[in-house]
Amino acid sequence: KSLGRFIAADESQHPIFFTLFFFQPLFFLFLSLSSEKMSKINPEVLANAIHDILAYARGEEITKGGEDIKGKKRNFLETIELQVTLKNIDPSKDKRFSGTFKLPDAARPSLKICMLANEAHAEQCKELGLDFLTVADLKKFNKDKKLIKNFAKSYDAFLASESLIKQIPRILGPGLNKAGKFPTVVTHGEPLAAKVEELKSTIKFQMK
Repeated sequence: KSLGRFIAADESQHPIFFTLFFFQPLFFLFLSLSSEKMSKINPEVLANAIHDILAYARGEEITKGGEDIKGKKRNFLETIELQVTLKNIDPSKDKRFSGTFKLPDAARPSLKICMLANEAHAEQCKELGLDFLTVADLKKFNKDKKLIKNFAKSYDAFLASESLIKQIPRILGPGLNKAGKFPTVVTHGEPLAAKVEELKSTIKFQMK
């Protein structure tokens, strides 16, 4: 079901339209460019559009075109997907890219994380209630590929103490790397709780 043109930047120029579709269980925010000339997205317009989408999903009242519209509360977890068209990029010639971006809030609050920890970090993990394995625990895998593969599947992401990071390929082999879950390094001076929140707030992007 489409709400049609949900928010527009300036309809006299109409370079950007936000079209909102309700899918279950996916909230899909589609960005379509109606002009031949590429335009930059106004951050305020984008932020307001997303704010209204989420407010509508919580059942709150929003204003569209001067008219108040009552939202519809959703009883399932929704996501917002923003698709962006890149200009002057040829996937067959240009190098594909990927990266990460930290959001101001935790985008994945239920992310299941395990830390490959040294002694100091193991104590911090206990205090935070964070799952962890020590070097002695990792050695028990005995480089068994099946066990390591299942271990990688059981968590969404991994952290590792800086003092252990170089030992991981030697102890576990390439299993975590192949799963795309090679651990994020935590230095001795970094607060572990902050690192966990950073991981939950970080999203990945890539060119398909």
